[in-house]
Amino acid sequence: LLKGVTDPEQKRKIIGGTFIDIFEVESKKITELHGRCDFLLQGTLYPDVIESISYKGPSATIKTHHNVGGLPARMKLKLIEPLRELFKDEVRELGMAMGIDEFSVWRHPFPGPGLAIRILGEVTAERVAILQHADDIMIQELRAADLYRHIGQAFVVLLPVKSVGVMGDGRTYENVAAVRCVETTDYMTAD
Repeated sequence: LLKGVTDPEQKRKIIGGTFIDIFEVESKKITELHGRCDFLLQGTLYPDVIESISYKGPSATIKTHHNVGGLPARMKLKLIEPLRELFKDEVRELGMAMGIDEFSVWRHPFPGPGLAIRILGEVTAERVAILQHADDIMIQELRAADLYRHIGQAFVVLLPVKSVGVMGDGRTYENVAAVRCVETTDYMTAD
């Protein structure tokens, strides 16, 4: 689906459409097993809404979110979004009050479209594997340095360029990755 696609917004739309297709298939399976499927529960947060649509006054669309804007009418599912008007810090506070384990509550946000939007340029299996490995190393290092909970969101972006380097006695020409670590509480503004 993403072969040859480089535009991040186009990637988001393709992946969002795939989410809808999968929801549709799964809701049919549930209906076949249980006679009905009436609801879809989503973890939409207020920053998702603010970035995607004008919700409470004029604002620019920053990027689309697969979980904002409703479902196609053909799906006939009622959408439940209990966190839609909460910021991430409020959701974390609620999660802790409900007794949800700290590992889950403090997990860094991960984009709905996944790693595809953290790969600038075309998405390939090789580039996904490289990014997964780099991201894993960075998260492990944050945890080892006891910084994971102090950083609101950290991630690696695989850039569409390569750089010359030296390995042993030889010259290399390898991928370039950028690391971004952001301190924030509301997930709208970096501190």
